[in-house]
Amino acid sequence: MVDARFCRGELGLVSVRVSGHALFAQEGKDIVCAGVTSAVMLTANGITEILKENAKVELLENEIGVTLPTQPTGGALAFLQALHLHLTLLQQQYPRHITVTEV
Repeated sequence: MVDARFCRGELGLVSVRVSGHALFAQEGKDIVCAGVTSAVMLTANGITEILKENAKVELLENEIGVTLPTQPTGGALAFLQALHLHLTLLQQQYPRHITVTEV
């Protein structure tokens, strides 16, 4: 199962850590994993490459984390909010394959 854990700060969502495998289908054909991976990479690249935020992106085996800087722009906050919405909608469609939590 994919586990997406968002952390909320005073300004809104300030970090996300996504790990696990959806196990919806065999590797290379798993649309849930592909959807999650694509959305997370779009978010990380949008924040760091488009907005030029000094966000911390950690890419480990089977895990990725994005943490916004102390004073993020509204655009960076919006990217994380959009990712949260996207993954929550995927969770509604595939509840046995992805969980989204917020702390």
